Amino acid sequence: MAKRHRRRRRSWSRTLLLLVFIAAGLYAGAHCLFRAPDLGAEAEVPVSSDKPADAGLPADEAGDDAEALAQKAHTERKPFFYTILLSGADDGNGNSDTNILLAVDGENGWAHGVSIPRDTKAAVNGKNQKINAAFGAGGSELLAEVVSDQLGIPVDFTVSVDLKGFQALVDAIDGVDFYIPVDMDYDDPYQDLYIHFSKGPRHLSGSEAMKVVRFRHNNDGTGYGGSEDIGRMETQQAFLKAVLKKALANPGKISEYVKIFQKYVKTDLGLSDMAWFGQQALSMGMENISFSTLPGEWHSPYIYLDPEETLTVVNTYLNPYVEDRRLEDLHLLTR
Repeated sequence: MAKRHRRRRRSWSRTLLLLVFIAAGLYAGAHCLFRAPDLGAEAEVPVSSDKPADAGLPADEAGDDAEALAQKAHTERKPFFYTILLSGADDGNGNSDTNILLAVDGENGWAHGVSIPRDTKAAVNGKNQKINAAFGAGGSELLAEVVSDQLGIPVDFTVSVDLKGFQALVDAIDGVDFYIPVDMDYDDPYQDLYIHFSKGPRHLSGSEAMKVVRFRHNNDGTGYGGSEDIGRMETQQAFLKAVLKKALANPGKISEYVKIFQKYVKTDLGLSDMAWFGQQALSMGMENISFSTLPGEWHSPYIYLDPEETLTVVNTYLNPYVEDRRLEDLHLLTR
């Protein structure tokens, strides 16, 4: 039962992660100048130099030059492109309940969050474990190292959130008007969870919103129809847009937003960094902020990521370098 409960909460928590992040940016923007984050010197990424040497140079110099050019092309940063690992803390065993690698392309005006399944097989401190165990073993720092190694790209910043902040944030904006897409009739005494709503418009408080975004199916198995997870995800995304719209329309509540941020969020982002990212999110608009999930298959007890499909996701959304990543840059544990 406990395991099922954790999975039920996994996908909707991105709502809190993004909302609190933008709220923090709004607050920071009111207190400092907007400035793009400075990552300092770039760490080298090992590459193999298989490009032909320049025939106009001596063999030894040509080889060195080709290798240098390959290294530069393989590590040169796209301008104003950053990756941020967003994690929702698990309230059970201390592992992360949600892991989203968010890419922000400030130059082209879009952001994309890629969910990393918590059951993804990964090497954590030299042992094969589910990737969310990295958070429990070493917090955001270790989790970022594991994610970076798996995907062959850097993780620039981390943000971890206590999921209780979701309810606090909805209450801070005095609730949200939302259209509930289906009748909801679910009881789980083990979790002390009782969800009873009729389809249609309703003003939701924080506690009521928690129930709506957690709903998967009714007691009799009916509900969204088709895939309950897809239906729930669509509800969560619609709710996210409704909350964002109201939160951003109430700048007078910035002081309340920051109190939630201070209580429920830990990050290595500086104040000016948050201001810049918050400004980017506001200027992009919700239509340019999207989400997807790393592709893989479940074979108990792990999810095994598909290398080629994962590489496509990395190069389409997450790669901060001018040159595409390659399969040998990924370090995925496959069967």
